Amino acid sequence: MKRMAVIFVTLMAASVIVVAQQRGGPPPPPPPLEPGASQADVDKALLAAPGNLKNQATVIKWAPDHTYTTLRKGTNTLVCYDRSGFPVQQAFSVECTQMGNLDRVKQNMTVEANAGDRAKAEAQFGDLEKSGQRVKPEFGSVFYHWQGPDQDRARGHMTIAVPGATMASLGLPENGRGGGTWIMNAGTTTAHLMIPGE
Repeated sequence: MKRMAVIFVTLMAASVIVVAQQRGGPPPPPPPLEPGASQADVDKALLAAPGNLKNQATVIKWAPDHTYTTLRKGTNTLVCYDRSGFPVQQAFSVECTQMGNLDRVKQNMTVEANAGDRAKAEAQFGDLEKSGQRVKPEFGSVFYHWQGPDQDRARGHMTIAVPGATMASLGLPENGRGGGTWIMNAGTTTAHLMIPGE
């Protein structure tokens, strides 16, 4: 029953968004770039953004010390950035998520840079989780990824963050054997919904 309620609410929210977009006329133009920002950098970061959020998304550029500069200040809550070639990332890797998740993203990049490889990074993430120092993402926020060995061979992937969620709390399975939406890393700050085909 809970699963049906989640699906129903999701479909209703999507319907409301579509109707609102149809009534509102043409979308506003994208905001201007910040001084010194490159349109090419903005366009690349936005490759991971869903079409209905892309024009008004904020775009940032991460520095090697895991601070960032804003290339374009958007009007919605989505933020996009390029992670191509960063430690533990693929050669082509762009991502978008909600602004409230930037502390989590910064922690991820710091750990990955210090660890240097995926296995060591995962061990450090586990230690942070056990000690209660793992930064939580916003519950229900989406991470949009577009990554691969290069842009032409990149694939998209989307997950929905549900930190702390379990089968008992959401009514969804904790593995994908049933073929439907499921919770990966249940009970942790990394818990997220896996959607078949994404």
